[in-house]
Parts: sequence; C-alpha cells; structure tokens
Amino acid sequence: MFFLFLPANTPAGIIVIAFFMAWVGCWLPVAGILAIAIKWQFPKPLQPEQKIPLLVPLYLLAPPVLWGVSWLMQKSFADYGFVVEISLCSSFLLGFGLGVLSLAAVFTCQLWLGWCSLEVSRLEQIPSILLPITLIALLVGGIEELVFRGFLFTELVQDYPVWAAVIISSLVFALLHLIWEQAETLPQLPGLWLMGIVLVIARFADGGNLGIAWGLHTGWILAIATIDTAELITYTGKTSEWFTGKNKKPLAGLGGIVCVLGVGLILWFI
Repeated sequence: MFFLFLPANTPAGIIVIAFFMAWVGCWLPVAGILAIAIKWQFPKPLQPEQKIPLLVPLYLLAPPVLWGVSWLMQKSFADYGFVVEISLCSSFLLGFGLGVLSLAAVFTCQLWLGWCSLEVSRLEQIPSILLPITLIALLVGGIEELVFRGFLFTELVQDYPVWAAVIISSLVFALLHLIWEQAETLPQLPGLWLMGIVLVIARFADGGNLGIAWGLHTGWILAIATIDTAELITYTGKTSEWFTGKNKKPLAGLGGIVCVLGVGLILWFI
C-alpha cells in the first residue's frame, strides 16, 4: 500500500528501495519458519542443502510483489521486458545455446591446456540431476532477469543516463550475491558485475525484451551447477587459480571473464 502514496515523479531510487523492502518483508516470515524447519541457527553459515529451501520462496515471491508494484504504478511486466509471445521462446533458446556453448568453449580450452581434467566416470550422474537443476536454473535466471535487467534497469533509466543505469543495476546485482556466501563471492564481484552488464546488452540485442538474457543466464547457471553437482571437473594445479577461477568459481578467474566478455562482444554485434 506504500506505493499508493508515491507521486508520479517519485525518484527511481525510492521506488527501487521500496520494492526490495516489500520483497524482503514478505519473505522474512516465511524464511523464519523455514529456518526453524531446517534447524538453521544464525549466524552459522548455511549448508548447500539448506539454501534451496530458503531461496525458492524468495524467488517465488518476487513476481507477485513486482506485479503489485507495477499495477500500482500503472505499468506491466511488458514495460520491464517480459513479453509473452512466440519470439520469447526463440530468443530464450538463442541465449541458452550461447550460454552453454560459451562455457563449453572455456572448459574445452582448459582441458586442452591441461589446466583441468574431465571425470568421465561421473558423467552417468547427469541424467539424475539434470531435471532439478534445469528447473532451478529457469527459476533463478528468469526471476533475476525480471528484477535486475527488467524492473531495476527500467526504473533507473528514467532518472539516469543509460550508461549509469547499466553500471548501477549491474553493481546492485553483483553486491546482492554477497548475502549468501561472502568468502566465495568476493573474488567473483568483478565477474558478476561484468555479467550484469552483458545481460543488459542481451536485453538491448533482443529489442528491449528479456528472452535472450533469460536464456543466457539460465544456460550459465545450468552448465556451472551441473559441473559442480556432478563434480565433472578436477583442476590439476598446473596454473594459477586466478586463471581457472578462485574457489573453483569461473567468474573469479580469467577464463570466466573472457567467456563473459566474448558473449558480450557477440551480443554487441547482434
């Protein structure tokens, strides 16, 4: 109801802060109940199996909260780039293929250079984990694109130059990842910021829609999560982890940065 009192000329920063407060405010009671159910005691770090029960409701709450915000401000999801039409599917598939192939190229190069090795025996695990990972990748990729490249960027560009809106929205996107894992996320911040910029470029390449960005984001999450969950890659230690990725995170290394930059250049020329 807070938005009912916001005049039409309300600064974008106020609108953005109000949305995030409403989103977190709706999630906290649910998170409190779930924290008790999974026996998590703050400030102990969350275990991997404890994160998903907390993350899923957070992401599921984003669309209805954002719908309420957009309705009260006389906007729709279409204004944020989410347009339900046939072209969304083709754009999504284009982005998805680009995301998976770009990471495949990076790891192929690292395998060829001897920086890592493929655990062939673990390939048989992929069929059993592929469906849940795909569903999570679709959810996380879609919601994050709707919130950051859709709502956040669209609102910021009303008050700031496009370049500033790109930088700020990507910075917020990167910094919010610190909420869950500070130690592992810190080395990834430059890569996450760059990733956010490339995903905005993906929206430009798609004529203002989110199809390519959603597919690209989903493809990256799916590929990385599958590799990590199945433990398909073992690093040989023949080169610095600043090349392969600190803490085994591609975005924290030169390889991941080159991957994101390469995709950005392809999208730029599109």
